[in-house]
Amino acid sequence: MKTTPLIALILLITVSGCEKFVPADDNFRPLSPSPGGPRRDSTLVTDTTKPGSKGDTSVIPTPPFPQQTVNNTPPGAPPAPSCPVAPIYGDTIIFTQPTSNSDYIVSPVNNPGPGKYFAWPVGLVLDQNTGTIDLTQSQTGMKYILGFVKAGSTDTCLSSLIVGGAAYYDSVYVLADGQTTSTPYFEANPYLPSPCLNGGCTFDVNGAAAAKKVIVNTTTGVIDLQKTVNGSGLLGLGGAFGLLPQNGSVITVPIYYKLNDPSNQALESISVQIEYLDSKSSVSSGVLGGILNQVNNLLSGNIISNSANPRPPLIIITRRE
Repeated sequence: MKTTPLIALILLITVSGCEKFVPADDNFRPLSPSPGGPRRDSTLVTDTTKPGSKGDTSVIPTPPFPQQTVNNTPPGAPPAPSCPVAPIYGDTIIFTQPTSNSDYIVSPVNNPGPGKYFAWPVGLVLDQNTGTIDLTQSQTGMKYILGFVKAGSTDTCLSSLIVGGAAYYDSVYVLADGQTTSTPYFEANPYLPSPCLNGGCTFDVNGAAAAKKVIVNTTTGVIDLQKTVNGSGLLGLGGAFGLLPQNGSVITVPIYYKLNDPSNQALESISVQIEYLDSKSSVSSGVLGGILNQVNNLLSGNIISNSANPRPPLIIITRRE
């Protein structure tokens, strides 16, 4: 039996009261969820550039995350009295859709009146004045918190919204222990089955990952970490970090994909940060603590981060313990 990845071992301790986990194909993958169990958040991506992107400069800086209670009023129900002007987007999860040479835009289905809109974490392309969301340019597979401040008020009304799609776990992988792949999760929920189990999905659609020698299975989205580091060719020219990877080398790669889900094969993307370290012991306690916090938030159904700083999923690959 191969060794469970580092982050999974830590989570066995920290979340043992919530869910049980077992290694599956040497990937960090939770078991099927129990009813009402934790939900995952997808990742958080900061690169909002896609093929045909207009380089949207309307993305506003995210303010400090307020501490008001999130309004989880069901779609169609009257807003909670404590949050009478919450914007509603028709459902708690929305999906981008195919379009012809234009971005797919969604708007609130209600009219909360004039005010300012914000979102956490970074990745949602949101118009601060109208509340419209450009799903084509947004980072998908994530759970967001939307904030709305009604004109003339200083109160922030909060609601949650999931943008469907794929993301990857923050984690540390040790190649010598057989931890050689990173598997995506979907719809901001690590307990859901993959929509690609019966086919119909395509990953690295435009070859952007392959161009950086990041090896992604084009039907499942699984990243081959060993080939990404060592190279997949017969000439021994090295992988994403070169012939002789340097300790601490980092790359960020966008992975474009189409899913067999309610997005109807619309083009989506997730940016992934991959770091190479010679050994697991090289991972600082600060970085390890940050990874643990992200995954704990993911598994408990919270947004991954309240920070305004960009935070793509972090995959750390090490050769040995």
